[in-house]
Amino acid sequence: MGFSVSDELLGTFVPILVYWVYSGLYLLFGSFDNYRLHSRKDEDVKNLVSKRTVVKGVLFQQTVQAIVAIILFTVTANDSETATDMQPSLLLLARQFVIAMVVLDTWQYFMHRYMHHNKFLYRHIHSQHHRLVVPYAFGALYNHPLEGLILDTIGGALSFLLSGMTPRSSIFFFSFATIKTVDDHCGLWLPGNLFHIFFRNNSAYHDVHHQLYGTKYNFSQPFFDIWDRILGTHMPYSIEKRAGGGLEARPAKDYKV
Repeated sequence: MGFSVSDELLGTFVPILVYWVYSGLYLLFGSFDNYRLHSRKDEDVKNLVSKRTVVKGVLFQQTVQAIVAIILFTVTANDSETATDMQPSLLLLARQFVIAMVVLDTWQYFMHRYMHHNKFLYRHIHSQHHRLVVPYAFGALYNHPLEGLILDTIGGALSFLLSGMTPRSSIFFFSFATIKTVDDHCGLWLPGNLFHIFFRNNSAYHDVHHQLYGTKYNFSQPFFDIWDRILGTHMPYSIEKRAGGGLEARPAKDYKV
């Protein structure tokens, strides 16, 4: 009798594995100094938290996410078994992915923006993520535990439930969302990166938000920038060569910095 792993377990743990594998690749790419958006010195000097602390914080958040995912899959088990028996068409799968992306983007935009505008929430919760002034890949999910629960875990649960996807489909969606989130925090502008080609919300876009002049702009994550554009929180930028080597995301001139 062959060994098998349920879709629910794969949907819970594959995105976690993907997070560390993909961010690990960027540790190797980090040696590409000509494509870094910040210098190595800035990464060491400006960031207010050690990488050891970041790793521990991310692992804690992923533990909470795994527990919530297992509970969610258990509660929806009957519906999932019925849906798994019927293989979704590619059209249905694409529709579910789009709905999940819109739901996750909408939830995260408004929660993220509120955490910036509410001084108490920013000071005691969201500022933890902004201790990484110079983002890097495996710091993508470094958040206060409450923020991780509200933005990522609850947001992911809503996108799963409202899109109607199965646990099997969720393996692919949440792995993709994880890769996109890591890429947005990688701190690199690599030529040929497909995320930079197909998404205007990318590593440079989010890097602007992590700088002091950009904390009231570019709240959208992880996929599109539509809410920033609609609600006037979009800060345009250009990619310029940085003095001393490398690149930087420079805000448009008509924005006060």
